[in-house]
Order: sequence, then structure tokens, then C-alpha cells
Amino acid sequence: MGATLRNSKMIHVIEDDADITKLLLFNLSMAGYQVSTSTDGEEALKFLEDQQVDIILLDLMLPKIDGIEVCKRLRAGSTNNKTPIIMLTAKGHENDIVLGLDSGADDYITKPFSPKVLIARIENALRHNISVEEKAGDILKRENIEIHLNKYEVKIDGSKTELTPSEFQILVLLAKKPGWVFTRTQIVDHIHGENYAVTTRAIDFQMVGLRKKLGSAGSLIETVRGIGYKFKVKQ
Repeated sequence: MGATLRNSKMIHVIEDDADITKLLLFNLSMAGYQVSTSTDGEEALKFLEDQQVDIILLDLMLPKIDGIEVCKRLRAGSTNNKTPIIMLTAKGHENDIVLGLDSGADDYITKPFSPKVLIARIENALRHNISVEEKAGDILKRENIEIHLNKYEVKIDGSKTELTPSEFQILVLLAKKPGWVFTRTQIVDHIHGENYAVTTRAIDFQMVGLRKKLGSAGSLIETVRGIGYKFKVKQ
């Protein structure tokens, strides 16, 4: 493990390529972040069991345990189950992006990448986390859904439902304005910031996953054909 102490925000890098790790350490340190590292999935999961970090940069093709499995295990229940995860990988095919987002990642950047773009994505992810945390005590209720904004928690009929950070942000966006139609582009901009390149299929895939996790309440999210999605207005 390596670390640089520059400010209060800790980024954990999970990457087995030594050159890329050095590049990340240099640029993240210059940007003022603390950095810790792991070189394989097993080491990362062990480290993150009891070490809270602010952002996780995760490679897909890792030794021992691959990035998709690492992401799923982190989201399933750990100290960092709500920590934003940005995947950094050479696998840039549409199916790979969909798989990464569906496993619980908040963002997906293909290699080679621009350090400036990476820093911007990190800052955007941190802003979204802070904006939710600042709304302490807020509970948004829609039908049989309770959205605890301060806890990043969703309950259906009183039972807790585990959502990824991206799924949570999508649900909050739609539930706050029932009846409003949001385009796929607007949804992407809300989650990742403007000018983020993601396919329509990726958003649709996340919606399928979100509806499935919401169970019977999933029908409250309606597809507006050719445009996007909306939260059903109570009749």
C-alpha cells in the first residue's frame, strides 16, 4: 500500500499496472488528494473492509478477483458500500460499460485517459455525495417508497432495498418531480455531469435494474417512448 497525505479526501486506487499506478499517484497527489493503493482484488477487499475512503478507482482486469466482482462485493455490504466507484479500464465496448455500471459503478473511464478529465469526474462524484449528505433529516415519500436522503437509503413497504449510488440518484431525480419527463441525456447529466459519453442502452439497462430492485414499486417509473422516463403521478 502507498499513500500521500495532502488533504482530507482519500482515494483508493485498485490497479495492477505499476506504470498506471505511478501516473495516478502523481496526478492525484498534485491535485491535493490522499491516495492509497491495492494491486489485486483480494488485497483491495481486505483493505476496504474497515478503511473508509471517499472515492475508489477500480480496474476491471485484476489478478485474483476481477473488478466486476470487487464492485459487486463492495456494494453488497462493506464499510464502503456507498463510496463512489469509478472504473478505469481498457475495455471500452458498450457491453463492458453496461456490465460495469450494472455491477454498481458510478462512472466508467476507458484507458488511455486524460488526467484532467479523471480529476473532473472525481470532483463531480464527490459533489454528488456531499449534496446528498447535506440534506440531513430529509425523507421523501412516494406511494410505498421511503427515500432517506441523509442515509442514502430506500425502503419499500418498510423493508430496506439496496441500490447502487447511480440508481439512488436516478430514483431521487424522478421521485422529486412526479409527472415530469426526464430525457436520458438529462438523467446522465444529473448523475455524471455534462458531456459524459454513455450509451442510451446503458441508461435503459440501469432502469431495468432499478425497477427490479424496487419490486412492485418499480411500476411507478414509467417509460416515455422515444424520450425518457418519469415517476407516475398519484391519481
